[in-house]
Amino acid sequence: MLDIHFGDNLPILRSMPDEAFDLISVDPPFNTGKVQARTRIKTIRDERGGDRVGYQGKRYRTIKLGTQSFEDAFDDFVAFLQPRLAEAHRLLKPNGSFFLHIDYREVHYVKVLLDQIFGRASFLNEIIWAYDYGGRSRTRWSAKHDNILWYAKDPDHYTFNYEEIDRIPYMAPGLVGPDKAARGKTPTDVWWHTIVSPNGKEKTGYPTQKPLGIIERIVKVHSRRGDRLLDFFAGSGTLGDAGLRLGREVVLIDNNEEAMRVMARRLGFAQPRFHGFTPEAKDMPEPTLLDSVGC
Repeated sequence: MLDIHFGDNLPILRSMPDEAFDLISVDPPFNTGKVQARTRIKTIRDERGGDRVGYQGKRYRTIKLGTQSFEDAFDDFVAFLQPRLAEAHRLLKPNGSFFLHIDYREVHYVKVLLDQIFGRASFLNEIIWAYDYGGRSRTRWSAKHDNILWYAKDPDHYTFNYEEIDRIPYMAPGLVGPDKAARGKTPTDVWWHTIVSPNGKEKTGYPTQKPLGIIERIVKVHSRRGDRLLDFFAGSGTLGDAGLRLGREVVLIDNNEEAMRVMARRLGFAQPRFHGFTPEAKDMPEPTLLDSVGC
């Protein structure tokens, strides 16, 4: 089951009953002070007029499909987040977990705020999502990571499905023997994962889209089949995509009309219930039996 709400998330959150969700994962605006924009492109082979070079030196011409953007700036970011994070604490079940995705500009201030709301003992991990893509600074160390804060409502009782953790290769497999090398190891609190490829199938064109692999890891390990999930800064709907395919129920909230349209296209297979927004028919793909099995 999937519910998608359009509007300011605070009054919507306040209308929901206590302890309604097993897992809440949010990716709020990072308060960079800039306009966040992403341009969608496609490339076609063009040996004469191509503006970029690809595999084996072949030339390709870039075609711009459109640009999506929003202004990522708040006069008081912490004051904006505080009532919303307090609602997240209220809405979590006693054994629930809360994940907040943020960047280096705001993570210190937001952690202090979350310590006040959840209690310092409820802080379990700061996960570093590290990637290696894009340009390099000539004036400082290039920022190539985001921060993910994990809080458990009850630090002594929470969902952690160790057997569901995806394994990764050993960096020195020759040192651990063939059996361990074949099985791989569990990740630490540093997660190496590429960003969403600008030209990949996963890309929706939404400016702040996060990789499905990152969100699926959180959903698999910190919730169980049939659990209820919430993302109140839903954006492109990645938590919805991951949760539905893994057999969870999901509630998504966003106040951006373009986010609504992106989620309609991306998650229409699940026949979501929209609240406060009516998507156009062209944005809703036909549901398929295969895609709807886990819903």
